[in-house]
Amino acid sequence: MNFSDQDKKGWRLLGLPFIFSVLLLAVPLATMFALSFWTQDYLVLKKTFTLANYREAWFEPVFQTLFTRSLLISFTVTVFTIIFAFPVAYFISFYGGKRKALWLFLITIPFWTSYLLRMFLWKVILGYNGVLNSFLEWIGAITEPLTFLLYNSNAVVLALVHGWAPFAILPIFVSLEKIDRSLLEASNDLGDTAFKQFFRIILPLSMPGVVGAVLIIFIPTIGDYITPKLVGGPEGLMIANMIQVQFSKANNAPLAAALSVTSLLIVGSISILFVLLNKKHMRNY
Repeated sequence: MNFSDQDKKGWRLLGLPFIFSVLLLAVPLATMFALSFWTQDYLVLKKTFTLANYREAWFEPVFQTLFTRSLLISFTVTVFTIIFAFPVAYFISFYGGKRKALWLFLITIPFWTSYLLRMFLWKVILGYNGVLNSFLEWIGAITEPLTFLLYNSNAVVLALVHGWAPFAILPIFVSLEKIDRSLLEASNDLGDTAFKQFFRIILPLSMPGVVGAVLIIFIPTIGDYITPKLVGGPEGLMIANMIQVQFSKANNAPLAAALSVTSLLIVGSISILFVLLNKKHMRNY
């Protein structure tokens, strides 16, 4: 097969990124996949093929509970983040005027600080003697600090929604910016109410941004272990925390790898199904 100079130049440009992708992504994933079929006796890895790790990962009640809780928390975080992010993106796109750049700049301010620091501050806010309890006691709303604010799934959801909101606002804003405003003018001329206009034009045409925001939020939050560890407590721990424990304290890397592969399969399957359903919906629209 003969390649033109332009084709050769294109392959050279793609070659280095492809090699980096293989080395930094494909090789670690393949290694983890192979590791999940081995066993470990303290520091000794036994490379005899076994499915025991997957049987334990899939059928052990504690792991089933953690998988279910992780999916529920991640789904809840995704829903609430989209609900809060869409109005902000809509306001900036349609009413931001000449200050759109300023609003977008303000949205990026949380990125100026470490993600770990932002999550730790929620512990300070929701703690027994934290900012919120102190304020409620000061105004006389409560007589003693509330204990249900921290160390549960609700605290994890709240912290994650705050932490990932900018990642949802930006892609939705981009989709809203691409909407042809003449369509809205035509809708007004035909007598559509604001409610009909939103559901017939704005929401369907902004779905690419919404889908992108959903994937950006859902995929990483299900693997977050910092936030559950800081504000979740025993009731808010997720599967990523168990994977971290198995890799470190329990010294059982094969089981941790099996849990990781299982998480990858679950998240990948749900994400692909969501994208396919959205494509079907858009074709029908």
